[in-house]
Formats: sequence, C-alpha cells, structure tokens
Amino acid sequence: MICLGIDTSNYTTSAALYDTQTDEMISVRRLLTVKTGEVGLRQADAVFQHMLALPDILGEAFSQTEKRPDAIGVSVSPRDEAGSYMPCFLCGKGAAVSLGAALHIPVRYFSHQAGHIAAAVYSVNRTDLLRRELLAFHVSGGTTEALLVTPDREKIFTVRLLGGSMDLKAGQAIDRVGRMLGLPFPAGPALDALSLQSEKRFTYRPYVKDGRCSLSGLENQCRHMLDAGEAPADIANYCVGFICAALEKITDALIADYPGLPLVYSGGVTSNTLLRRRLTEKYGAVFAERGYASDNAAGIAVLCAAAQGETSIC
Repeated sequence: MICLGIDTSNYTTSAALYDTQTDEMISVRRLLTVKTGEVGLRQADAVFQHMLALPDILGEAFSQTEKRPDAIGVSVSPRDEAGSYMPCFLCGKGAAVSLGAALHIPVRYFSHQAGHIAAAVYSVNRTDLLRRELLAFHVSGGTTEALLVTPDREKIFTVRLLGGSMDLKAGQAIDRVGRMLGLPFPAGPALDALSLQSEKRFTYRPYVKDGRCSLSGLENQCRHMLDAGEAPADIANYCVGFICAALEKITDALIADYPGLPLVYSGGVTSNTLLRRRLTEKYGAVFAERGYASDNAAGIAVLCAAAQGETSIC
C-alpha cells in the first residue's frame, strides 16, 4: 500500500509517500519564508505561501516514484481536541480532498501533533509503541506539551494533555533569544551550534507546578546576560539548559504519576544536541531522528497506513 501524507503547518509545507511493503519513505519539505528580523508569520502569509509551495512539493514527491497512492492522510488541525484550528491546515486539507476525489481513494484526517508522535516512533523503528500507553512530549515553536498517549481502535491513538508550558513555548523562547543574538529564523539550528561552543555551567531554577512550567522570564534573563557582556555562546547555552531543566522537572513529575511508561520526545526543539543528550542519558527516552523531529508529513503518512488496516504499522 502507498500512503500519501500532507502537512501544512505554520512554517513548513510537507508531503510524504510511504510504501508499507518496502518501508520506503519519500519525504519532501519546504520552510516558509519569514522576513529578516521577524520571529513568526501571520496566518494569511502562511496560507499564501502554502498555496504556492504545495504543487511543487507534491510534484517533487511524485517525481521520485512511479507508484501512486492508495490512500491519503492529511493534518487538519494543530491538536486532537475540540476547537483546535489554524487556517494554514486548510491548504493541505483542500489538496488532499481534491486528490482523493480525482483518484477515488480514501482521505484520512489527523492532527499535526499526532503526526509528530507517529513520525518520532517511525523514525527509530518503534511503531510498536503505538500499541501501548506512553508519555509523549511535543516541543516546538508553537507547542510545549506533555501528553498521555493511549491506543485507540478508530483514531490509532488518543492524546490527553498532562502538562507543558503555561506561557511562552520552548521554540518561541529559542527564536526570541536567537533574534537577540542576531541569529537567523528559525533560530534552533544556529542556537544549537552556538551553545556547543560554551563550556560554562549554570544553575537553573525553572518554575514548575502541577506539570506546568513558565518560560516567560527566560528571554529577560538572556537579555540581562547580554547587557552584562556575557558571551553569545554562554547565553545560548543558558537558554537551552533552562529549557532542558524545565522539561526534566515536568518529566520527573509525570514519571511519578505514570511509572513504567515509555517516553517519546518529538517536535523541532528536540533536535537540540544538549537537550537530546541530557534527556536520553537521564531517562533512556525515545527521540525522533533529526530529519523527523521538525515539521514533516511522514508521521501523517504512517498514521494513514495504520488507519487503512496495515497491522504491521501498529
């Protein structure tokens, strides 16, 4: 079976073709353009860029194979909850529905967040985890959430929010500190590289209560460091370390409440070298491979295959 996945998130246009027999994944992505000095996109601008990019992205994916899809999966909302909505996902939904009608094949709807979780376990050959309850983190520019993931016959799995950031998201904090340091947007890769140049050690005291953390003060703390003449590499190191410390405290709380469950970390922020190293060493957690951590349609294609009854997936 060939499953086409489509994802049109706030910053990336993505398509993926998944062959369930060979396990081959063709994944094509394009970052949306953000003007220099800005740290985000208006939805109207994101929608416009998706409409321009989707034909090229789909064309590039199909140019790499002669096979055609038997089913289509598409992300239609940020999360699996009532009222979860962003206009940019209408772009992918429209393309999926049109292709499904033209090819007379089924179209399956999923959330962007579910796609991240599926991409993470697929990337490390652990789709078996979707058959059992697990704890998952979705850490990105728009989301910093801790989740309880439970297998579900119809939806593949359901997601329940357990904790996360109560204000600024981890990716937002990184992008704001990155702009402060003159780094390009999105700042994650450049901040990661910069932080690795620092050998300074810091003490962190993130505020965490009931599984929820506050990251709103991190930008100001980094600003004070910059004004005091701290080296950019040390500021980057502090930023990453603070976020990691907050995630550790949330993880410890969840492990206490849900002992023995596997831990899965997904989302673009989890590509960070220091964060992956610390949380893997401490918890033995599953991390999405870097190519599957940031926004992509591979997880949507995997979920589509599972929804079509491919029992080898989950």
